[in-house]
Amino acid sequence: MESGLKPMDAEQLRENAHKMVDFIADYYKTIENFPVLSQVQPGYLRELLPDSAPTHPEPLQHIFDDIQAKILPGVTHWQSPNFFGYYPSNSSIAGFLGEMMSAGLNIVGFSWITSPAATELEMIVLDWFGKMLKLPEEFLSAGKGGGVIQGTASEAVLVVLLAACDKILRRVGKKSLEKLVVYASDQTHSALQKACQIGGIHPENCRLLRTDSSPDYALSPNVLNEAISNDVTSGLISFFLCATVGTTSSTAVDPLLELGKIAKGNDMWFHVDAAYAGSACICPEYRHYIDGVEEADSFNTNTHI
Repeated sequence: MESGLKPMDAEQLRENAHKMVDFIADYYKTIENFPVLSQVQPGYLRELLPDSAPTHPEPLQHIFDDIQAKILPGVTHWQSPNFFGYYPSNSSIAGFLGEMMSAGLNIVGFSWITSPAATELEMIVLDWFGKMLKLPEEFLSAGKGGGVIQGTASEAVLVVLLAACDKILRRVGKKSLEKLVVYASDQTHSALQKACQIGGIHPENCRLLRTDSSPDYALSPNVLNEAISNDVTSGLISFFLCATVGTTSSTAVDPLLELGKIAKGNDMWFHVDAAYAGSACICPEYRHYIDGVEEADSFNTNTHI
């Protein structure tokens, strides 16, 4: 290899990591001085970067200079104390150290043998989280379930939808895919519709049932019952219900206990998407928002919200 292309050694890592930490720390000391919303126009970065990748390494300071001049102007600063869009910021300064350790160990944990500690730590920590939320024993690894970390809540919704599809199609036959019907409220995150598309559910069989302000935009059990009855009468198969705890559009909380009983009575998979508000239920005063989760087949939430 050319002398200029030698990989970074441990001492260079130590030196440059200190510089990186200083850069990040300085960014956080001044983050409130940046405009929260990026002020650039679409395509701005292509004008500032070369057409092809660099062929030689550059000093870290040059990279910092590029970040300051070219990248930060195009950043919407989610961690700014002045950011109030979408949902709360999703990291902590203490978490950066965990990210550093994770990147440094670079574990590939797709099975127990590839890194036993990764598999077992995931199970243990998610059991801790399940106990903090007072989830039923079936949701813990000692029962029939156990938590799994997904990249996003959207991935979690897709995974459970595919699992539900697999379960029902094993019973009614794979040719019945076109008859499967999914139910949720019209406040449900668009991740469900995307999951239906990926999972092969016909678009016309994704029922986003209308809500209104009278029950705070929660899904009405009566409306759900009527929709299921109509579909069953038409020869369709009602197989999946997604309830939400804290919709991102209106913070609506669906009545889990009532919806869960309807799902069970119709032999449907009942999923609870608590991505937005679920983590708040660690607090005893908010735990009642997930009362009825014991009726669910699956549950997801974001720990960082």
